[in-house]
Amino acid sequence: MRALFWISTALLAWAQVGYGVFLELLRRFGAPAYEIPTPSGFVPRVSLIVAAYREEAVIADKIANALALGWPRDALEVIVAIDGGAAPDADATAERARAAGADVVLELERAGKYLAQDAGVAAATGDLLAFSDANAIWEPDALRRLAAPFADPEVGYACGQVRFVNEAGTNQEGLYWRYEMWLRRNESALASVTAGNGAIYAVRPGDYLPADELLGHDLAFPFKMVKRGRRAVYVPGARATEKMVPTLEGEWARKRRMMSYAWPIVVRGGLLDPRGYGPLYALMIGSHRLLRYASPLLHVLAALATLALLPRGRTYVAAAAAQAALLAGAAAGGKVKARPLLVARYYVLTTASLAVGLYDWLRHGPVVGWDAPEGTR
Repeated sequence: MRALFWISTALLAWAQVGYGVFLELLRRFGAPAYEIPTPSGFVPRVSLIVAAYREEAVIADKIANALALGWPRDALEVIVAIDGGAAPDADATAERARAAGADVVLELERAGKYLAQDAGVAAATGDLLAFSDANAIWEPDALRRLAAPFADPEVGYACGQVRFVNEAGTNQEGLYWRYEMWLRRNESALASVTAGNGAIYAVRPGDYLPADELLGHDLAFPFKMVKRGRRAVYVPGARATEKMVPTLEGEWARKRRMMSYAWPIVVRGGLLDPRGYGPLYALMIGSHRLLRYASPLLHVLAALATLALLPRGRTYVAAAAAQAALLAGAAAGGKVKARPLLVARYYVLTTASLAVGLYDWLRHGPVVGWDAPEGTR
């Protein structure tokens, strides 16, 4: 029980805190750091692909935003791939996308986001493929900054920084997301990122991987690029904003859905296979992905060991008190909007979503359909 307690606690501490400190120290004290190329005269033809499902409320604004990125118009192709656009009950997404100036609008059968992106890629003629969500608004220089790393032939994937705003337009990224972006910045500098985001990213056409149930772009593209000898980088200057999920419960549902896509990639999609990883990148995958996803199990093991060891001394009594305080704070955070309680609630719900997402995948398999999280449009 002592071994179980200390090992599970140490792994949790490493995954949540120690790993980030290690990367920062490694970067500060001598490890070679990769520098993102600055925007220059590199202007490839870009195909910007937006996969959409019932996005009539935001698609015109998205097209207008794409056309205002300052990229030469003859070198920018805007493609809207509408999942379910061929259905009799399809909304006005296609009509509004065409009216707003999209170059290609694909009205597809309902088959899921990644197959819609595949269709967009098949129609693309660009030398660089950029992807965005329908509700993601890019800053004016975002495409220029996102494209810049591809002047380096070693780079196969680049993702930007997504910021979350509330109804008033106020930045509401939160402690967790700022910490996540800090980790990605260090991972990118030292090796490659271990995950991206769907709001703003790009790949070379030759590096694009067609979809299957084991290939969610956000999680699979970075590590698969590394296995192919490419670099996957994070470009913090390429910024986009999205409307945030308005409640922690809504965020829980979003992460639960995301994990139902992520678990098959972890278990069967090659993430666990270290072939093609360098030693540092293998440590990154183990620390940032595998231990993070295993955190529900580690918490349960730590709690069981703590209960068994309560008669053995003050250390275990203190550990039990800390665990109880975390759960109590999470419960109270549903009613009292104090920042420490909200952080506790966010942590508990996010951790639980990892386990429930695994349950959803094991019970129901991969989900084909997709819907915008409530309150984000």
